[in-house]
Amino acid sequence: MKKLTSLLAATALTAAAAAPAMAEKWDMPMAYSASNFHSATGAEFAKCVTTGTGGEIEIVTHPSGSLFKGADIKRAIQTGQAPIGERLLSGHQNENALFGFDSIPFLATSFDDSAKLWDAAKPSIEKLLAEQNLTLLYAVPWPPQGLYFKNEVNSVADMEGIKFRSYNNATSRLAELTGMLPVTIEAAEISQAFATGVADSMVSSGSTGYDRKVWESLNYFYEVDAWLPRNYVMVNSDVWAGVSDANKNVIKGCAELAEYAGNWRAKEYTGFTLQGLRDGGMTVGPASEQMTNELKEIGVTMTNEWLEAAGDEGKAIVDAFNSQ
Repeated sequence: MKKLTSLLAATALTAAAAAPAMAEKWDMPMAYSASNFHSATGAEFAKCVTTGTGGEIEIVTHPSGSLFKGADIKRAIQTGQAPIGERLLSGHQNENALFGFDSIPFLATSFDDSAKLWDAAKPSIEKLLAEQNLTLLYAVPWPPQGLYFKNEVNSVADMEGIKFRSYNNATSRLAELTGMLPVTIEAAEISQAFATGVADSMVSSGSTGYDRKVWESLNYFYEVDAWLPRNYVMVNSDVWAGVSDANKNVIKGCAELAEYAGNWRAKEYTGFTLQGLRDGGMTVGPASEQMTNELKEIGVTMTNEWLEAAGDEGKAIVDAFNSQ
C-alpha cells in the first residue's frame, strides 16, 4: 500500500502547476467513517487532485455523513449542493432497477466476478448517471457481504421476526423473504442502532462491522458471500464541464489510481476485518448447508424479480456477465 500511496503522490506532483490561477474548493460528502477503506481511498484521491492541479481544485472530504447523510449525497451532487461525492448507488434502486445490478444475490460472489459484472454494467450505469447530470469518476467494491446476527442462526426459519438493518431495495426484499423486519439505517447510525436494539442483524461486509465495532452488540457473522456492492465517486456534470482539459486529465489520472488502490484495499481488508471480528469476540464462519441452500433459493427469486424490473437492459448486463 505504501507503493500505491507513493505513486499517488508522485503522479500528483508531476502534474502540479506552479501556482493556481483561480482556486476552487470542492466539498466531497462521504457516508462512511474516516477509518473505512473507501473513505481513506477518497482522502488520497482528494489529495492527489489538490496537488495535481496545483491547488486550482482543492477537494475536501467529509466522511461519516457529516455534510450530507448517505441517502442525500447523490441528490446533493445532482443539484449542485456539492460538486462531488461518494455514494452506494444500489441505495437508489427505487429510482432505476439498474442501480441494483451489483446487489443481485449470488450472481457475482468473488472479486473476479465482481470485476466482470462491473465491466458488463459500466456503460449502462455511466449513461444513466449522465442523464441525471452526474459524471462517474471511479468505483470500488466492498468485500463480500455476510450476515450478522445477535444470536445463532442455522436456517431461514430462525430469522423470523428479527429486526434487520436495510440500506437498499435488495436488503429490504431479503428481509421480507426471510421473515425478518427491515429497518432503514444509514451506515453512520449502525453502532447506535445495534446498541439500542433498533436492529439485531444486517447483511454487510466484514469491513463495516469492523469499523463500527459491532461485536459490542452482535455475536455471529456468517460468510455467505451474497454480493459485492460498489461505492461510486461522482461529479456534477455542469461542474465537470467547467473544468479545464488539463485538470480533467489530472482528475481522471487520480481516479484511476484511486480505483486501483481501492480494489487492492478491499481484497486485503477482507481477511483483516474478519479476523478483527474474531478478535472482538464474534463467531465468524460459513453458514450451515441448510441456510446456504435456503438463501440461494431466495437469491433465485430476487434475481428473477430484478430482471423483470430492469427489463432488456438488465438482461443484457447479466447475459454479458455470464458470457465472460
